[in-house]
Amino acid sequence: MSIKQLNLASRKISRRQFFKYTGATTAGAWLASQGLFARAQGGGTLVWLGHQEVAGIGPNDIGPDVQSAVIYNVLNPLVNQDYRAQLQPVLATSYEVAADGLSYTFHLHQGVQFHDGSELTAEDVKYTFEYYSQEGEIIASRFINMGSVEALDKYTVRINMDAVNAAFLAVACTVPIVPAAYHASVGGDANFRAAPIGTGAFRVAEYRPAEFTDLVAFPEHFRGAPLAEHVRLEVVPEPSVRYIAMLTGDAHASVWPLATEDALELAGTPGFVTWYENWSSPRHIPLNTQSPVLSDKRVRQAMLAAIDRQRIIDELESGLGVVASSHLAPHNPYFTTEGVPQYPFDPDRARSILDGAGWTAGSDGIRSKDGLRLSFTCTTISGDQTRRPMAELSQIFLRDVGVEMQLAEAPVASILEGLRQGTMEASLFNWTMGDLTDPSPTSTLRSNGGDNFYRYANPEMDRLIDEGLSIADPEARKPIYARTQQIFAEDVPALCLHYPQVVNPVSVAMQNLPNVDDILLSLGVFYDGHLYTAG
Repeated sequence: MSIKQLNLASRKISRRQFFKYTGATTAGAWLASQGLFARAQGGGTLVWLGHQEVAGIGPNDIGPDVQSAVIYNVLNPLVNQDYRAQLQPVLATSYEVAADGLSYTFHLHQGVQFHDGSELTAEDVKYTFEYYSQEGEIIASRFINMGSVEALDKYTVRINMDAVNAAFLAVACTVPIVPAAYHASVGGDANFRAAPIGTGAFRVAEYRPAEFTDLVAFPEHFRGAPLAEHVRLEVVPEPSVRYIAMLTGDAHASVWPLATEDALELAGTPGFVTWYENWSSPRHIPLNTQSPVLSDKRVRQAMLAAIDRQRIIDELESGLGVVASSHLAPHNPYFTTEGVPQYPFDPDRARSILDGAGWTAGSDGIRSKDGLRLSFTCTTISGDQTRRPMAELSQIFLRDVGVEMQLAEAPVASILEGLRQGTMEASLFNWTMGDLTDPSPTSTLRSNGGDNFYRYANPEMDRLIDEGLSIADPEARKPIYARTQQIFAEDVPALCLHYPQVVNPVSVAMQNLPNVDDILLSLGVFYDGHLYTAG
Protein backbone atom coordinates (compact mmCIF):
# COMPACT_ATOMS: atom_id res chain seq x y z
CA MET A 1 0.00 0.00 0.00
CA SER A 2 1.26 3.48 -0.85
CA ILE A 3 0.60 6.79 0.86
CA LYS A 4 -2.13 7.74 -1.58
CA GLN A 5 -4.26 4.82 -0.46
CA LEU A 6 -4.49 6.23 3.04
CA ASN A 7 -7.81 8.09 3.01
CA LEU A 8 -8.79 9.55 6.35
CA ALA A 9 -12.28 10.42 5.17
CA SER A 10 -13.04 6.77 4.51
CA ARG A 11 -12.10 6.02 8.12
CA LYS A 12 -14.60 8.60 9.42
CA ILE A 13 -11.91 10.57 11.25
CA SER A 14 -10.63 14.04 10.50
CA ARG A 15 -6.99 14.98 10.49
CA ARG A 16 -7.51 17.22 13.52
CA GLN A 17 -9.26 14.42 15.41
CA PHE A 18 -6.50 12.04 14.42
CA PHE A 19 -3.77 14.11 15.97
CA LYS A 20 -5.89 15.06 18.97
CA TYR A 21 -6.20 11.45 19.97
CA THR A 22 -2.93 10.00 18.74
CA GLY A 23 -0.39 12.79 18.53
CA ALA A 24 2.27 13.13 15.84
CA THR A 25 4.52 10.46 17.37
CA THR A 26 1.97 7.67 17.17
CA ALA A 27 0.84 9.01 13.80
CA GLY A 28 4.07 7.72 12.27
CA ALA A 29 3.50 4.30 13.78
CA TRP A 30 -0.10 4.29 12.58
CA LEU A 31 0.96 5.17 9.04
CA ALA A 32 3.48 2.34 9.16
CA SER A 33 0.74 -0.02 10.28
CA GLN A 34 -1.14 0.81 7.09
CA GLY A 35 1.63 -0.76 5.05
CA LEU A 36 3.51 2.38 4.06
CA PHE A 37 7.06 2.12 2.84
CA ALA A 38 9.81 2.54 5.39
CA ARG A 39 11.15 5.99 6.03
CA ALA A 40 14.22 7.06 4.17
CA GLN A 41 17.42 6.75 6.17
CA GLY A 42 20.74 8.49 5.65
CA GLY A 43 21.35 9.53 2.08
CA GLY A 44 19.21 6.74 0.67
CA THR A 45 15.78 7.79 -0.56
CA LEU A 46 14.22 11.18 -1.16
CA VAL A 47 10.44 10.95 -0.97
CA TRP A 48 8.47 13.59 -2.84
CA LEU A 49 4.70 13.84 -3.07
CA GLY A 50 2.60 14.93 -6.02
CA HIS A 51 -1.11 15.54 -6.37
CA GLN A 52 -1.61 14.05 -9.80
CA GLU A 53 -0.53 11.15 -11.94
CA VAL A 54 2.63 11.20 -14.01
CA ALA A 55 1.02 10.56 -17.38
CA GLY A 56 4.31 10.30 -19.26
CA ILE A 57 8.05 10.99 -18.95
CA GLY A 58 9.03 12.65 -22.19
CA PRO A 59 9.43 16.07 -23.84
CA ASN A 60 5.77 16.22 -24.79
CA ASP A 61 4.78 15.79 -21.14
CA ILE A 62 6.51 18.87 -19.72
CA GLY A 63 4.08 21.38 -18.24
CA PRO A 64 2.33 19.85 -15.21
CA ASP A 65 4.52 20.45 -12.17
CA VAL A 66 4.59 16.86 -10.93
CA GLN A 67 5.54 15.50 -14.34
CA SER A 68 8.19 18.17 -14.83
CA ALA A 69 9.81 17.34 -11.48
CA VAL A 70 10.28 13.76 -12.69
CA ILE A 71 11.14 14.57 -16.30
CA TYR A 72 13.97 17.00 -15.55
CA ASN A 73 15.63 14.48 -13.24
CA VAL A 74 15.52 11.81 -15.95
CA LEU A 75 16.19 13.96 -19.01
CA ASN A 76 18.06 17.23 -19.42
CA PRO A 77 17.43 20.22 -21.71
CA LEU A 78 19.99 22.57 -23.21
CA VAL A 79 18.99 25.25 -20.69
CA ASN A 80 16.40 25.50 -17.94
CA GLN A 81 14.97 27.80 -15.29
CA ASP A 82 16.56 27.59 -11.87
CA TYR A 83 14.87 28.36 -8.55
CA ARG A 84 15.66 32.06 -9.12
CA ALA A 85 13.63 31.92 -12.36
CA GLN A 86 16.80 32.51 -14.40
CA LEU A 87 17.83 30.54 -17.47
CA GLN A 88 20.95 28.47 -16.85
CA PRO A 89 22.94 26.19 -19.17
CA VAL A 90 22.40 22.49 -18.53
CA LEU A 91 23.58 20.23 -21.37
CA ALA A 92 25.07 23.30 -22.99
CA THR A 93 28.29 24.70 -21.56
CA SER A 94 27.56 27.99 -23.29
CA TYR A 95 25.55 29.46 -26.14
CA GLU A 96 25.50 32.46 -28.44
CA VAL A 97 22.54 34.26 -29.94
CA ALA A 98 23.20 36.07 -33.22
CA ALA A 99 22.81 39.85 -33.10
CA ASP A 100 19.89 39.63 -35.54
CA GLY A 101 18.23 36.86 -33.49
CA LEU A 102 18.26 34.47 -36.46
CA SER A 103 20.54 31.78 -35.09
CA TYR A 104 21.42 30.09 -31.80
CA THR A 105 24.67 28.20 -31.34
CA PHE A 106 25.08 25.75 -28.45
CA HIS A 107 28.30 24.17 -27.24
CA LEU A 108 27.62 20.87 -25.49
CA HIS A 109 29.30 19.24 -22.54
CA GLN A 110 31.62 16.53 -23.83
CA GLY A 111 31.43 12.98 -22.55
CA VAL A 112 27.80 13.21 -21.37
CA GLN A 113 26.25 9.74 -21.21
CA PHE A 114 22.69 8.62 -21.71
CA HIS A 115 21.44 5.91 -19.36
CA ASP A 116 22.19 3.23 -21.95
CA GLY A 117 25.86 4.26 -22.08
CA SER A 118 25.70 6.05 -25.44
CA GLU A 119 27.19 9.54 -25.69
CA LEU A 120 25.23 12.74 -26.18
CA THR A 121 26.14 14.50 -29.42
CA ALA A 122 24.87 17.35 -31.52
CA GLU A 123 22.97 14.78 -33.61
CA ASP A 124 20.76 13.98 -30.62
CA VAL A 125 19.91 17.68 -30.22
CA LYS A 126 19.22 17.98 -33.93
CA TYR A 127 16.96 14.91 -33.84
CA THR A 128 15.05 16.13 -30.77
CA PHE A 129 14.33 19.57 -32.20
CA GLU A 130 13.37 18.26 -35.63
CA TYR A 131 11.18 15.46 -34.27
CA TYR A 132 9.24 17.45 -31.68
CA SER A 133 8.79 20.50 -33.88
CA GLN A 134 6.88 18.19 -36.23
CA GLU A 135 5.51 15.42 -34.01
CA GLY A 136 5.25 17.18 -30.65
CA GLU A 137 1.49 17.44 -30.47
CA ILE A 138 1.64 19.56 -27.32
CA ILE A 139 4.98 21.36 -27.60
CA ALA A 140 5.34 21.87 -31.37
CA SER A 141 4.33 25.53 -30.98
CA ARG A 142 7.45 26.10 -28.85
CA PHE A 143 9.50 25.85 -32.05
CA ILE A 144 7.69 28.56 -33.99
CA ASN A 145 9.86 30.22 -36.68
CA MET A 146 12.53 27.52 -36.36
CA GLY A 147 14.20 26.71 -39.66
CA SER A 148 17.08 24.27 -40.01
CA VAL A 149 19.12 22.57 -37.29
CA GLU A 150 22.79 21.89 -38.03
CA ALA A 151 25.28 19.69 -36.22
CA LEU A 152 28.40 21.79 -36.86
CA ASP A 153 30.57 19.20 -35.20
CA LYS A 154 30.14 16.47 -32.61
CA TYR A 155 29.52 18.91 -29.77
CA THR A 156 28.24 22.04 -31.48
CA VAL A 157 24.74 22.62 -32.82
CA ARG A 158 23.30 25.67 -34.56
CA ILE A 159 19.62 26.41 -34.87
CA ASN A 160 18.73 28.68 -37.77
CA MET A 161 15.54 30.71 -37.59
CA ASP A 162 13.25 31.63 -40.46
CA ALA A 163 12.27 34.71 -38.45
CA VAL A 164 12.96 36.09 -34.99
CA ASN A 165 11.30 34.28 -32.08
CA ALA A 166 12.20 36.24 -28.95
CA ALA A 167 10.88 33.43 -26.73
CA PHE A 168 12.81 30.66 -28.44
CA LEU A 169 15.57 30.40 -25.87
CA ALA A 170 13.13 30.52 -22.95
CA VAL A 171 10.75 27.86 -24.23
CA ALA A 172 12.18 25.70 -27.01
CA CYS A 173 15.57 25.22 -25.43
CA THR A 174 14.02 23.93 -22.21
CA VAL A 175 12.77 20.87 -24.13
CA PRO A 176 14.62 17.77 -22.82
CA ILE A 177 16.99 16.07 -25.25
CA VAL A 178 16.32 12.44 -26.19
CA PRO A 179 18.79 9.85 -27.52
CA ALA A 180 18.12 9.77 -31.26
CA ALA A 181 18.91 6.09 -31.85
CA TYR A 182 16.89 4.76 -28.92
CA HIS A 183 13.96 7.12 -29.50
CA ALA A 184 13.69 6.07 -33.14
CA SER A 185 14.11 2.37 -32.30
CA VAL A 186 11.09 2.34 -29.93
CA GLY A 187 8.89 4.08 -32.49
CA GLY A 188 8.87 7.65 -31.26
CA ASP A 189 7.26 9.57 -28.44
CA ALA A 190 4.28 7.30 -27.68
CA ASN A 191 6.55 4.46 -26.55
CA PHE A 192 9.49 6.54 -25.36
CA ARG A 193 7.46 8.39 -22.72
CA ALA A 194 6.63 5.08 -21.00
CA ALA A 195 10.24 3.81 -21.02
CA PRO A 196 12.48 6.87 -21.25
CA ILE A 197 16.26 7.06 -21.40
CA GLY A 198 17.95 10.37 -20.74
CA THR A 199 21.09 12.06 -19.48
CA GLY A 200 19.56 12.94 -16.11
CA ALA A 201 20.93 12.25 -12.65
CA PHE A 202 18.38 9.47 -12.17
CA ARG A 203 17.04 6.71 -14.38
CA VAL A 204 13.59 5.18 -14.16
CA ALA A 205 13.51 2.00 -12.05
CA GLU A 206 9.72 1.54 -11.81
CA TYR A 207 6.94 3.64 -13.24
CA ARG A 208 3.26 3.36 -12.32
CA PRO A 209 1.63 6.57 -13.63
CA ALA A 210 -1.20 6.87 -11.10
CA GLU A 211 0.72 5.47 -8.11
CA PHE A 212 4.43 6.24 -7.99
CA THR A 213 7.62 6.70 -9.96
CA ASP A 214 10.85 5.23 -8.58
CA LEU A 215 14.10 6.73 -9.78
CA VAL A 216 17.56 5.32 -9.10
CA ALA A 217 20.81 7.26 -9.17
CA PHE A 218 22.82 7.35 -12.38
CA PRO A 219 26.46 7.43 -11.16
CA GLU A 220 27.81 8.55 -14.55
CA HIS A 221 25.79 11.76 -14.51
CA PHE A 222 27.88 14.53 -16.08
CA ARG A 223 27.38 16.81 -13.08
CA GLY A 224 28.57 14.14 -10.68
CA ALA A 225 26.95 11.17 -9.02
CA PRO A 226 23.75 12.10 -7.14
CA LEU A 227 24.01 12.31 -3.36
CA ALA A 228 20.80 10.33 -2.90
CA GLU A 229 20.47 6.75 -4.09
CA HIS A 230 16.78 6.97 -4.96
CA VAL A 231 13.99 9.46 -5.55
CA ARG A 232 10.46 8.22 -5.10
CA LEU A 233 7.54 10.37 -6.19
CA GLU A 234 4.27 9.22 -4.66
CA VAL A 235 0.98 10.28 -6.25
CA VAL A 236 -1.16 11.51 -3.37
CA PRO A 237 -4.17 13.58 -4.49
CA GLU A 238 -5.41 14.21 -0.94
CA PRO A 239 -3.58 17.19 0.61
CA SER A 240 -4.49 16.01 4.13
CA VAL A 241 -2.59 12.78 3.54
CA ARG A 242 0.40 14.65 2.12
CA TYR A 243 0.38 16.83 5.24
CA ILE A 244 0.43 13.84 7.58
CA ALA A 245 3.16 12.10 5.60
CA MET A 246 5.38 15.16 5.86
CA LEU A 247 4.60 15.77 9.53
CA THR A 248 5.47 12.20 10.46
CA GLY A 249 8.66 12.10 8.41
CA ASP A 250 7.42 9.68 5.75
CA ALA A 251 8.02 12.28 3.04
CA HIS A 252 10.46 15.13 2.56
CA ALA A 253 8.53 17.52 0.34
CA SER A 254 5.36 18.03 -1.64
CA VAL A 255 6.05 19.06 -5.23
CA TRP A 256 2.51 20.41 -5.44
CA PRO A 257 1.66 22.75 -2.55
CA LEU A 258 -0.29 21.54 0.46
CA ALA A 259 -3.53 23.16 1.53
CA THR A 260 -2.55 26.60 2.83
CA GLU A 261 -3.78 25.90 6.36
CA ASP A 262 -1.67 22.74 6.56
CA ALA A 263 1.37 24.39 5.02
CA LEU A 264 1.22 27.20 7.58
CA GLU A 265 1.09 24.64 10.38
CA LEU A 266 4.21 22.91 9.07
CA ALA A 267 5.91 26.26 8.60
CA GLY A 268 5.67 26.74 12.35
CA THR A 269 6.82 23.21 13.16
CA PRO A 270 10.43 22.38 14.08
CA GLY A 271 12.18 20.33 11.43
CA PHE A 272 10.97 22.29 8.42
CA VAL A 273 12.30 25.13 6.33
CA THR A 274 9.77 27.21 4.46
CA TRP A 275 9.69 29.59 1.56
CA TYR A 276 6.83 31.76 0.36
CA GLU A 277 6.37 31.99 -3.38
CA ASN A 278 4.22 34.41 -5.38
CA TRP A 279 3.17 32.29 -8.32
CA SER A 280 3.57 33.54 -11.87
CA SER A 281 0.34 31.83 -12.97
CA PRO A 282 -3.15 32.76 -11.80
CA ARG A 283 -5.40 30.05 -10.44
CA HIS A 284 -8.12 30.02 -13.05
CA ILE A 285 -11.03 28.20 -14.67
CA PRO A 286 -10.35 27.73 -18.40
CA LEU A 287 -13.60 27.93 -20.38
CA ASN A 288 -14.27 26.20 -23.68
CA THR A 289 -15.14 29.27 -25.74
CA GLN A 290 -16.56 27.04 -28.49
CA SER A 291 -19.13 25.50 -26.17
CA PRO A 292 -22.65 26.75 -27.07
CA VAL A 293 -23.31 28.16 -23.58
CA LEU A 294 -19.83 29.63 -23.16
CA SER A 295 -19.24 31.03 -26.65
CA ASP A 296 -20.71 34.48 -25.83
CA LYS A 297 -18.06 36.58 -24.10
CA ARG A 298 -20.83 38.44 -22.26
CA VAL A 299 -21.64 35.23 -20.40
CA ARG A 300 -18.01 34.82 -19.47
CA GLN A 301 -17.77 38.46 -18.35
CA ALA A 302 -20.85 38.06 -16.18
CA MET A 303 -19.47 34.94 -14.53
CA LEU A 304 -16.26 36.71 -13.58
CA ALA A 305 -18.22 39.59 -12.02
CA ALA A 306 -20.40 37.09 -10.13
CA ILE A 307 -17.57 35.36 -8.23
CA ASP A 308 -16.38 36.88 -4.97
CA ARG A 309 -12.72 36.12 -5.52
CA GLN A 310 -11.53 37.89 -2.38
CA ARG A 311 -13.77 35.62 -0.33
CA ILE A 312 -12.14 32.59 -1.97
CA ILE A 313 -8.75 33.93 -0.91
CA ASP A 314 -9.90 34.74 2.62
CA GLU A 315 -11.82 31.54 3.34
CA LEU A 316 -9.83 28.95 1.42
CA GLU A 317 -6.32 30.40 1.20
CA SER A 318 -5.98 31.86 4.71
CA GLY A 319 -5.92 35.32 3.13
CA LEU A 320 -2.75 34.61 1.12
CA GLY A 321 -3.01 35.77 -2.46
CA VAL A 322 -4.26 38.65 -4.60
CA VAL A 323 -7.35 38.87 -6.81
CA ALA A 324 -6.26 38.32 -10.41
CA SER A 325 -6.49 41.22 -12.85
CA SER A 326 -4.61 39.74 -15.81
CA HIS A 327 -3.31 36.46 -17.18
CA LEU A 328 0.17 37.72 -16.20
CA ALA A 329 1.25 38.01 -12.58
CA PRO A 330 1.98 41.39 -10.92
CA HIS A 331 5.70 40.60 -10.56
CA ASN A 332 6.00 39.97 -14.31
CA PRO A 333 7.83 42.95 -15.86
CA TYR A 334 5.19 43.08 -18.62
CA PHE A 335 2.22 43.16 -16.23
CA THR A 336 -0.12 46.15 -16.44
CA THR A 337 -3.61 47.19 -15.37
CA GLU A 338 -3.69 50.29 -17.60
CA GLY A 339 -6.68 50.01 -19.91
CA VAL A 340 -7.34 46.44 -18.75
CA PRO A 341 -11.06 45.83 -17.97
CA GLN A 342 -11.67 44.81 -14.36
CA TYR A 343 -14.46 42.74 -12.87
CA PRO A 344 -14.89 43.49 -9.17
CA PHE A 345 -17.43 41.36 -7.33
CA ASP A 346 -20.78 42.74 -8.42
CA PRO A 347 -23.65 40.22 -8.79
CA ASP A 348 -26.04 42.97 -9.92
CA ARG A 349 -23.67 43.82 -12.77
CA ALA A 350 -23.46 40.12 -13.64
CA ARG A 351 -27.25 39.84 -13.79
CA SER A 352 -27.47 42.97 -15.93
CA ILE A 353 -24.94 41.60 -18.42
CA LEU A 354 -26.84 38.32 -18.69
CA ASP A 355 -30.15 40.14 -19.07
CA GLY A 356 -28.69 42.21 -21.88
CA ALA A 357 -27.39 39.06 -23.57
CA GLY A 358 -30.93 37.60 -23.63
CA TRP A 359 -30.58 34.97 -20.89
CA THR A 360 -33.73 34.78 -18.75
CA ALA A 361 -34.23 32.96 -15.46
CA GLY A 362 -36.47 29.89 -15.30
CA SER A 363 -38.59 28.60 -12.42
CA ASP A 364 -35.50 27.08 -10.76
CA GLY A 365 -33.52 30.31 -11.14
CA ILE A 366 -31.24 28.98 -13.90
CA ARG A 367 -31.22 31.05 -17.06
CA SER A 368 -31.90 29.87 -20.58
CA LYS A 369 -31.91 31.32 -24.09
CA ASP A 370 -33.42 29.92 -27.27
CA GLY A 371 -34.10 26.63 -25.48
CA LEU A 372 -30.50 26.34 -24.24
CA ARG A 373 -29.97 26.07 -20.48
CA LEU A 374 -27.09 28.12 -19.06
CA SER A 375 -25.38 25.09 -17.61
CA PHE A 376 -21.90 23.64 -18.00
CA THR A 377 -19.59 21.22 -16.18
CA CYS A 378 -16.34 22.10 -14.43
CA THR A 379 -14.08 19.09 -13.87
CA THR A 380 -11.54 19.03 -11.05
CA ILE A 381 -8.69 16.58 -10.51
CA SER A 382 -9.78 13.41 -8.74
CA GLY A 383 -9.09 13.69 -5.01
CA ASP A 384 -7.83 17.29 -5.19
CA GLN A 385 -9.14 18.68 -1.91
CA THR A 386 -7.46 22.05 -2.45
CA ARG A 387 -9.08 23.23 -5.67
CA ARG A 388 -12.37 21.37 -5.25
CA PRO A 389 -13.61 23.76 -2.50
CA MET A 390 -12.77 26.71 -4.78
CA ALA A 391 -14.94 25.20 -7.47
CA GLU A 392 -17.73 24.55 -4.95
CA LEU A 393 -17.70 28.14 -3.70
CA SER A 394 -17.60 29.47 -7.27
CA GLN A 395 -20.57 27.23 -8.03
CA ILE A 396 -22.60 28.97 -5.31
CA PHE A 397 -21.73 32.45 -6.58
CA LEU A 398 -22.61 31.54 -10.17
CA ARG A 399 -25.93 29.96 -9.24
CA ASP A 400 -26.89 33.20 -7.47
CA VAL A 401 -26.92 34.98 -10.86
CA GLY A 402 -28.57 32.12 -12.76
CA VAL A 403 -25.60 30.13 -14.03
CA GLU A 404 -25.44 26.41 -13.28
CA MET A 405 -21.91 25.07 -12.98
CA GLN A 406 -22.03 21.34 -12.36
CA LEU A 407 -18.98 19.64 -10.86
CA ALA A 408 -17.22 16.46 -11.86
CA GLU A 409 -13.88 14.78 -11.19
CA ALA A 410 -11.40 13.05 -13.48
CA PRO A 411 -7.69 12.13 -13.56
CA VAL A 412 -5.46 14.96 -14.71
CA ALA A 413 -4.46 13.17 -17.93
CA SER A 414 -8.12 12.96 -18.93
CA ILE A 415 -8.65 16.61 -18.07
CA LEU A 416 -5.66 17.75 -20.13
CA GLU A 417 -6.78 15.68 -23.09
CA GLY A 418 -10.34 16.97 -22.79
CA LEU A 419 -9.26 20.60 -22.59
CA ARG A 420 -6.87 20.27 -25.52
CA GLN A 421 -9.37 18.38 -27.68
CA GLY A 422 -12.32 20.60 -26.79
CA THR A 423 -14.41 17.79 -25.29
CA MET A 424 -14.39 19.35 -21.81
CA GLU A 425 -16.19 22.56 -20.93
CA ALA A 426 -14.15 23.82 -17.98
CA SER A 427 -11.74 22.84 -15.25
CA LEU A 428 -9.85 24.49 -12.39
CA PHE A 429 -6.19 24.85 -13.21
CA ASN A 430 -2.90 26.57 -12.67
CA TRP A 431 -1.17 27.02 -15.99
CA THR A 432 1.34 29.69 -16.85
CA MET A 433 0.16 32.02 -19.59
CA GLY A 434 3.45 33.87 -19.73
CA ASP A 435 6.05 33.55 -16.98
CA LEU A 436 9.03 35.45 -15.64
CA THR A 437 11.36 34.11 -18.30
CA ASP A 438 9.21 35.22 -21.22
CA PRO A 439 5.66 36.64 -21.34
CA SER A 440 4.68 35.18 -24.68
CA PRO A 441 1.44 33.12 -24.50
CA THR A 442 2.19 31.34 -27.79
CA SER A 443 1.26 27.92 -26.44
CA THR A 444 -1.79 29.02 -24.45
CA LEU A 445 -3.57 31.89 -26.19
CA ARG A 446 -2.58 31.55 -29.83
CA SER A 447 -5.32 29.81 -31.80
CA ASN A 448 -3.07 26.87 -32.69
CA GLY A 449 -1.29 26.66 -29.33
CA GLY A 450 -0.74 23.19 -27.91
CA ASP A 451 -1.98 24.31 -24.48
CA ASN A 452 -4.90 26.42 -25.70
CA PHE A 453 -7.32 24.95 -23.15
CA TYR A 454 -9.92 27.56 -24.05
CA ARG A 455 -10.38 26.72 -27.75
CA TYR A 456 -9.77 30.44 -28.03
CA ALA A 457 -9.28 32.08 -31.40
CA ASN A 458 -8.87 35.83 -31.81
CA PRO A 459 -7.07 37.05 -34.95
CA GLU A 460 -5.81 40.19 -33.21
CA MET A 461 -4.38 38.13 -30.35
CA ASP A 462 -2.63 35.84 -32.86
CA ARG A 463 -1.20 38.85 -34.69
CA LEU A 464 0.07 40.45 -31.47
CA ILE A 465 1.65 37.22 -30.25
CA ASP A 466 3.49 36.87 -33.55
CA GLU A 467 4.53 40.54 -33.42
CA GLY A 468 5.79 40.16 -29.85
CA LEU A 469 7.87 37.16 -30.81
CA SER A 470 9.42 39.06 -33.71
CA ILE A 471 10.90 41.80 -31.49
CA ALA A 472 13.95 41.13 -29.35
CA ASP A 473 13.97 44.46 -27.46
CA PRO A 474 12.06 43.96 -24.15
CA GLU A 475 10.95 47.60 -23.96
CA ALA A 476 9.57 47.50 -27.49
CA ARG A 477 7.57 44.39 -26.58
CA LYS A 478 5.80 45.98 -23.59
CA PRO A 479 3.01 47.81 -25.53
CA ILE A 480 2.28 44.59 -27.37
CA TYR A 481 1.81 42.54 -24.21
CA ALA A 482 -0.16 45.35 -22.63
CA ARG A 483 -2.62 45.02 -25.49
CA THR A 484 -2.78 41.21 -25.13
CA GLN A 485 -3.79 41.70 -21.49
CA GLN A 486 -6.53 44.12 -22.53
CA ILE A 487 -7.88 41.67 -25.10
CA PHE A 488 -7.74 38.77 -22.66
CA ALA A 489 -9.69 40.74 -20.05
CA GLU A 490 -12.27 41.77 -22.65
CA ASP A 491 -12.74 38.27 -24.05
CA VAL A 492 -12.44 36.36 -20.71
CA PRO A 493 -11.46 32.94 -22.11
CA ALA A 494 -10.74 31.95 -18.50
CA LEU A 495 -12.06 32.98 -15.11
CA CYS A 496 -8.85 34.14 -13.46
CA LEU A 497 -9.50 33.86 -9.72
CA HIS A 498 -6.33 34.91 -7.90
CA TYR A 499 -2.58 34.91 -7.82
CA PRO A 500 -1.68 32.48 -5.02
CA GLN A 501 1.00 33.08 -2.47
CA VAL A 502 2.15 29.55 -1.88
CA VAL A 503 3.67 28.31 1.37
CA ASN A 504 6.25 25.58 0.74
CA PRO A 505 7.53 23.72 3.83
CA VAL A 506 10.28 21.16 3.23
CA SER A 507 11.76 18.76 5.75
CA VAL A 508 15.25 19.71 6.93
CA ALA A 509 16.08 16.04 6.31
CA MET A 510 16.22 17.02 2.62
CA GLN A 511 19.68 18.47 2.95
CA ASN A 512 21.62 20.91 0.76
CA LEU A 513 18.55 23.01 -0.06
CA PRO A 514 19.23 26.46 -1.48
CA ASN A 515 18.82 29.54 0.66
CA VAL A 516 15.08 29.97 1.12
CA ASP A 517 15.38 33.72 0.62
CA ASP A 518 16.62 33.17 -2.92
CA ILE A 519 13.76 30.99 -4.16
CA LEU A 520 11.44 32.53 -6.74
CA LEU A 521 10.41 29.34 -8.53
CA SER A 522 9.91 26.46 -6.12
CA LEU A 523 9.56 23.91 -8.90
CA GLY A 524 13.10 24.74 -9.99
CA VAL A 525 14.34 23.30 -6.68
CA PHE A 526 13.14 19.85 -7.69
CA TYR A 527 14.89 19.93 -11.07
CA ASP A 528 18.20 19.43 -9.25
CA GLY A 529 17.51 16.21 -7.35
CA HIS A 530 21.17 15.22 -7.66
CA LEU A 531 22.12 17.97 -5.20
CA TYR A 532 20.09 16.69 -2.25
CA THR A 533 20.40 13.94 0.27
CA ALA A 534 18.12 12.52 2.92
CA GLY A 535 19.68 13.25 6.29
